[in-house]
Amino acid sequence: MARGKFKGKPTGERTFSSEEELAAGTSAGRPKSFKKKQVEKEVYERREEPIEEEDEEEVEKTEKHKGTAGLIEIDNPNLVKPKGIKAKDVDVDRTAGLSRREREEIEKQRSILHYKRLQEEGKTDQARKDLDRLSLIRQERAEAAKKREEEKAAKEERKAEARK
Repeated sequence: MARGKFKGKPTGERTFSSEEELAAGTSAGRPKSFKKKQVEKEVYERREEPIEEEDEEEVEKTEKHKGTAGLIEIDNPNLVKPKGIKAKDVDVDRTAGLSRREREEIEKQRSILHYKRLQEEGKTDQARKDLDRLSLIRQERAEAAKKREEEKAAKEERKAEARK
């Protein structure tokens, strides 16, 4: 066998490929890309040949299995491979796939928004109490403003009488 520079035993001899070995392609001296080129040529030649259609059953049989999986047929529902979900296919409104905590969180947010909407419309008890309180405060402020105006007018009358 042609070893070239790297020797297996410390014999001190170097062996080189003969012309016959080079022609046969069994020497270690050929470039690594040589085999790739041959494979590409074979694949190209195979493509030119008419393609035979295979049945689905044959395709399933040609799949490689790890370990003893190919020897034994298993009907275990737990071994179903999970399908990956792409970001563009995700349905935001769908809650079936959410966990209990996530569903509760979403429901909590919805109830808060609903309560705020009712609060703005004045339909909740708390909103009614707040509106009543606000109306009382407005009334008191209006009465106080009237009283100040009356006192101011009375003060001006006294000043006018004092000048006479």
